[in-house]
Amino acid sequence: MNRFLALCLCLLAAPVAAQNLTFPSSARQVSERISALDSYELPIGAFADGKVPSRNVEGRVERYTWRLQAGSSTTLQILAPLREQIVAQGYDILFECEARNCGGFDFRFNTEVVPTPDMYVAINDYRFLSASRGGDVLSLLISRNPPDGYVQLIRVTPVGATTPPPLVIEETVQGSGGLLTELQQDGHVILDDLHFQTGEVALGAGPFASLSLLAGYLQDNPDTRLALVGHTDDTGNLQANTAVSTKRAQAVRQRLIDAHGVAADRIEAQGVGYLAPITSNATAEGRDLNRRVEAVLLVN
Repeated sequence: MNRFLALCLCLLAAPVAAQNLTFPSSARQVSERISALDSYELPIGAFADGKVPSRNVEGRVERYTWRLQAGSSTTLQILAPLREQIVAQGYDILFECEARNCGGFDFRFNTEVVPTPDMYVAINDYRFLSASRGGDVLSLLISRNPPDGYVQLIRVTPVGATTPPPLVIEETVQGSGGLLTELQQDGHVILDDLHFQTGEVALGAGPFASLSLLAGYLQDNPDTRLALVGHTDDTGNLQANTAVSTKRAQAVRQRLIDAHGVAADRIEAQGVGYLAPITSNATAEGRDLNRRVEAVLLVN
C-alpha cells in the first residue's frame, strides 16, 4: 500500500468533545455531526429475514467522515490497522463483514450512513465493523471509489456514563509524504486537499499541505518542474469547463508562487475541462471527485 490514511482521532465523551486530527496531505475530514442526545441502531449482524440485526443505543452520538486517496489499497487494508488499534484499546469486536457477506445492497440501505456527498458507499466494495467497550459503542464503515477511500465512524457514549479513555486511532505514513511518493512513482498526483464546487474557481485561504509538499519538492529537486492540470465535472459545455479548469489550475499556480516562493518558470497551468474524468459524472459523488487539480511531474 503506497498511500493511506494516517489519522490521530481523540474523541472525549464529556459534554464538550476534544478532537485532534492529523492526516496525510491526501486526506481530509469531510463532516462532523454531534448530537448531545440521540439514538443509533448499531448493526450486530448481516442482513437476513428482511432486516439488519441491531442494538438500539442512546446517548451522545458522534458521526464523522473522511475522504482520502487510497491508491491501490483495498478496503481491508484501510480497515485492518484501525481494527487492530481498536482491539488494543479495549474494544470487543461485535460484528464485522465484507460487502457481500454483509448483505450488499440490503445491508447498505438498512443501516445508518452519513448522506452523500459526505460519505460514499460502493455497494460491492465496503466493509463494516461494530465494537463495544463497556457502555461505549462504535462502528466503522469503509468504502472506495478509486482513487479515493471513505471512512465513517459513529460513536455512542451513554448519558451519565463515566468519561471513557480517549479513543485514539492512528497509523503512520510511509516516508515523508504519500503525495510525493505517488508523484515520483506515477508521474502525477491529485491534490486532494483542494476542493472546488461546480463552477467555482477561487482557491480557499488554506493552508494546504499538498502545496507545501510540492514547494519543498521543487526546492529539493532543481531539475524538475510541474504542470498543474485543472479538471471539472460535465456540468455545462466544454468551452466553459475548459475555461473554469484552467482558472483553477492558474489559481493553484499563483498560490505556489505567492505563498511558497516557487519560481514562476517552474510551474505551468492548463485546463482540460471534463475530458479526463476519473469516475462517472452520473452521481453527485462522481462529479465531486472529477472536480480536481492534478500535479504532473516534468523532468528537465
